[in-house]
Amino acid sequence: MDSTQLSWITNFIWGIADDVLRDLYVRGKYRDVILPMTVLRRLDAVLEPSKQAVLQMRANLDKAGIANQDAALRQAAGQAFYNTSPFTLRDLRNRASQQKLRADFEAYLEGFSPNVQDILDNFEFRNQIPRLSKADALGTLIEKLLDPAINLGPEPVRDADGRIRQPALDNHAMGTVFEELVRRFNEENNEEAGEHWTPRDAVKLMARLIFDPVADQVESGTYLLYDGACGTGGMLTVAEETLMELAAAHAKQVSVHLYGQEINAETYAICKADLLLKGEGDAADNIVGGPEHSTLSNDAFPGREFDFMLSNPPYGKSWKSDAERMGGKGGIKDPRFLIEHSDDPEYSLITRSSDGQMLFMANMLNKMKQGTPLGSRIATVHNGSSLFTGDAGQGESNIRRWIIENDWLEAIVALPLNMFYNTGIATYIWVLGNRKPAHRKGKVQLIDATQWFRPLRKNLGKKNCELSPDDLERIIDTFLRFEETEQSKIFDNAALGYWKATVERPLRLAGIESDRAYTPKEIKALKDACERREDASPVIRKIHKKGATADPVRGLFAVTLNGKPAVVEYEPDPDLRDTEQVPLLETGGIEAFLQREVLPHARDAWYVADSVKTGYEISFTRYFYQPAPLRTLEEIRADIAALERESEGLLADIIGART
Repeated sequence: MDSTQLSWITNFIWGIADDVLRDLYVRGKYRDVILPMTVLRRLDAVLEPSKQAVLQMRANLDKAGIANQDAALRQAAGQAFYNTSPFTLRDLRNRASQQKLRADFEAYLEGFSPNVQDILDNFEFRNQIPRLSKADALGTLIEKLLDPAINLGPEPVRDADGRIRQPALDNHAMGTVFEELVRRFNEENNEEAGEHWTPRDAVKLMARLIFDPVADQVESGTYLLYDGACGTGGMLTVAEETLMELAAAHAKQVSVHLYGQEINAETYAICKADLLLKGEGDAADNIVGGPEHSTLSNDAFPGREFDFMLSNPPYGKSWKSDAERMGGKGGIKDPRFLIEHSDDPEYSLITRSSDGQMLFMANMLNKMKQGTPLGSRIATVHNGSSLFTGDAGQGESNIRRWIIENDWLEAIVALPLNMFYNTGIATYIWVLGNRKPAHRKGKVQLIDATQWFRPLRKNLGKKNCELSPDDLERIIDTFLRFEETEQSKIFDNAALGYWKATVERPLRLAGIESDRAYTPKEIKALKDACERREDASPVIRKIHKKGATADPVRGLFAVTLNGKPAVVEYEPDPDLRDTEQVPLLETGGIEAFLQREVLPHARDAWYVADSVKTGYEISFTRYFYQPAPLRTLEEIRADIAALERESEGLLADIIGART
């Protein structure tokens, strides 16, 4: 079936919403009825040929007292779903009253298999039935979906002479129609669309970024794909199509299994329904969702590893309720987020409760395959905060450190602004894998693709641009070439890291004894009683034994006490306390940095060795910022001369007016 026919079918169904629901629902709520009704009509059409076989199988199973009937009924239906009610939608058209129609329709819904029940429950479709029935709209909806002008079935509709009146709608085509309806409803409700729907151009780019580099390495076999924030399932299905096309181009036979988790009930229902409509019943069974199935607090696939993973987790969304379910931030022991790294057996990846997006990344990294030649490849979209939020030792920085020190980060691509539906903020694709090719080892590539786009003819919410095919190829080519250009920067892993060290200066108090050490209790009393003065003597808190070595950068100072040399430590002044970020690539380390940058301005400063923490951050602005070129002297002179001529004329006018 060509795109024109598919568009006609989509328009027909779209028209049903306007015809039947216009005075019953506000426009933004049409989807609550049309999407589940479209699903029901397709499932009904698919099940029509096996209806009697299913009813007979159900009777036989009941007679034999068999309780677990799901597998046998699926087999009888020849599908991953079934309906054991005595009705089809066609049977419901001629009911004498709305009460009878409602009762039989509800019985029809009850007859569906558990996977379809799950979809209906998460659509909350049964909540719509009283309203539709009261308005006498339920029967009209059924009639219109059964209109002879449209065929939502998998078999062609023929006339009396056997000629095809309506072509068959295969699973792929039905999926396309359903996805187009979802897209239109998302555009109608563009203020929330971006929460659940990533633009198709961004998804294609993500799929290419994880598949293209290993195109020649994909062998015949089974591959598992995963999305921990799968929305309507677009990333999974595009990734599946991309992998299948790649395998076919290389004469490989691959089997692809999709796994996903989604917390939003309606979006989860759309995803699961879409897969059922496409004939991917096993994949639909591997989609887990609903409000009780948060990926962070209720991992649906613990211990399972995946070959390829894609995700667009929510940005800036609180995960406080998840944290509470997991024992509170201080009590979280989930092995996905409390790991062993850098000799720390309880290295914490726990981020701020106000934003859990990086925990979705950590969840995927926890599911990487370790024992296969390809390992795992990941593409995930984040906003800018994932690049730099979190100080050294905090969860966000710890995640970046864990990733980079394990050499998993291949590249980050900065996307154009206003590319997503409900936000104009900067977005970035992270590309990760645990089988880096030799030429990428120890390196990270940053790609600035912010200027590679084409404008949309009509804005969709805040989305005003998209990646053209040429833009997409340009990004992929830049990624694969792995060369330094204006838009591609390559860094050693360590160039993204730093040490954060606390820098102290001594507490100086007027009127103290300079040849003795004070106890903590005495120091507290002195702080309350004495004046802080820069020209006063520093307060000594410890005098080391004879033979101690001075190291002023570390706070061990050589002094003369009572005429004898000694090594002392000073009490730090909290008001003068500061921190310094020292690049990991600093020649000579922290001490050399302090000698160069701090001690010329504060000779009595030192750093606290126990305070040093390692952090990582990534600044696209710093690496790609290009200042506007300064104007030439000739241009400035010309402007000044023009202003002088203008002011002279104005002065002449004023003088002339007075005379």
